[in-house]
Amino acid sequence: MRIRNQELGDRNIVGARVEQRRKELCMKQIELLAQLQIKGIELTASGLSKLEGQLRSVSDYELVALSDVLGVSMDWLVGREK
Repeated sequence: MRIRNQELGDRNIVGARVEQRRKELCMKQIELLAQLQIKGIELTASGLSKLEGQLRSVSDYELVALSDVLGVSMDWLVGREK
């Protein structure tokens, strides 16, 4: 597992929680990407890394799919729920 060299960005508020939940599920990025693809979300490994690093924005479609795949609410992803 690689350690992030850059500080978190400010392009989204869900990235850190996406990474947290993915790791809680012992899911690799490639596994998350495959599950997102099944949901119709085409995202590259670089795109997911940037999303988790809060270096890219997240679309509403991606937010819904991430919520479904990770088994959490959208409110939790955006920090409105503990």
